Amino acid sequence: MADDRFHVYDTTLRDGAQQEGLNLSVADKIAVARHLDSLGVGFIEGGWPGANPKDTEFFRRAQTELDLKHAQLAAFGATRRAGVKAADDPLVAALRDSGAPVVTLVAKSHDRHVELALRTTLEENLAMIRDTVSHLRAEGQRVFLDAEHFFDGYKSNPAYALEVLRTAAEAGASVIALCDTNGGMLPDELADVVHAAVQTSARIGIHCHDDTGCAVANTLAAVKAGATHVQGCANGYGERSGNANLFTVVANLQLKRGFDLVPAEALRDMTRIAHAITEVTNVTPNSHAPYVGASAFAHKAGLHASAIKVDPNLYQHIDPAEVGNDMRMLVSDMAGRASVELKGRELGYDLTGDQSRELVDRVKDLESRGHTFEAADASFELLLRDTLHGERRRHFTVESWRVIVERRPTGEVVSEATVKVHAKGERIVATGEGNGPVNALDRAVRLALEKLYPELATVELIDFKVRILEGTHGTDAVTRVLVTSSDPKGDWSTVGVDENIIEASWHALEQAVTFGLLRAGYEPA
Repeated sequence: MADDRFHVYDTTLRDGAQQEGLNLSVADKIAVARHLDSLGVGFIEGGWPGANPKDTEFFRRAQTELDLKHAQLAAFGATRRAGVKAADDPLVAALRDSGAPVVTLVAKSHDRHVELALRTTLEENLAMIRDTVSHLRAEGQRVFLDAEHFFDGYKSNPAYALEVLRTAAEAGASVIALCDTNGGMLPDELADVVHAAVQTSARIGIHCHDDTGCAVANTLAAVKAGATHVQGCANGYGERSGNANLFTVVANLQLKRGFDLVPAEALRDMTRIAHAITEVTNVTPNSHAPYVGASAFAHKAGLHASAIKVDPNLYQHIDPAEVGNDMRMLVSDMAGRASVELKGRELGYDLTGDQSRELVDRVKDLESRGHTFEAADASFELLLRDTLHGERRRHFTVESWRVIVERRPTGEVVSEATVKVHAKGERIVATGEGNGPVNALDRAVRLALEKLYPELATVELIDFKVRILEGTHGTDAVTRVLVTSSDPKGDWSTVGVDENIIEASWHALEQAVTFGLLRAGYEPA
């Protein structure tokens, strides 16, 4: 088990799962729990057994399917109902029977919520807390308490909010987490309240929502004020604006404040873990997320690149490897020679001064006409290779292509493409059908070349994005197409730009096939 002096408590499987559009099966929850355990968190809140059949099933399966190395499972639930003994409350019984060594109880700490939401007295609410905590402690479970709406409650009635903490601690709660349930606090005012709470002699934790964009900052402020238990969600998941991003909190505390929270080797795996969880949740990863985002250490401006060429730390706050991420150089119309040279080196090419100047000029010219190389590394590498060789080199040349779109009497719309290419001394004509012009062209060109390059059978088009460029209008607008292709070793993206959307798509497809052949080991003739 992790060091008990400071807790990292993850609530992705309960609070994070309340995010709009996020729906986890029991198998998903078990998979996410394994990833979180590999990071080295101390506690994983699995859900609310008894109130949610899926969560009840999760705790049942976890007893045989989860072999946690670092974390303990926590079952979430509420204090007993008003007027009922804890021992007789069926929801408390479900917590007792969950098999979880830790129970986290949510309790009201805002006087208005007690009277209006629970419809009971302030005294009875304290009795509900005291009875439920002491009952579960007597049954052998460790108990944490989430003081819901604590900060708003403190503003309304500070004496009562603090009495909730004292009551829970005296009944045996190990930690009382102060919840900024509405997410409205700012760091300075939150820190003052946490400091007051710590004076009650209860062990204090913090649970922040991100409605002001301050969830991580509030969590760090709480720790500085004396909290020794932090709660958050993987990737900042959660309802409304989300919860404190646990990855950001852990990285900040460990790398900036010197806390020893998770093993160093686990921290170096954090980027992979963050992305693996997005695969399970099917939530598009935030490329701009601190530490683990694909853009977290990406550099675009030429001024930055010039400095990074001398020393990467001049424009990076940490070594990306500390969290398992990488520095990336983006090539754009903002690029200078240093950007291009560093990007070339990243791709395995050394450019001379003249070559880098020529490449910068070509990039800026193409981007002024609508191309983008930030998201099309494969197109940039082909451009770089052409610059190195002083000419355009490809594995095949195109004589012509044609696309026909037919609407059949049944209402079905089918596209048929014919391409004529020259490769290895042969003239090849091939026809492909698809559910759209681009799909048909993609099939046709690969059919034409597969006999000469059989590896193309493993290449497939996996994404296709179209954008009408700013400043252009109507059917004469300039169109940019980004195509993402893949083979068993990974994926790559290419770009095409033209007033004709099919021509733009063809340029991107031609480059995609060329790059796929390079990946397969074929050099152009």
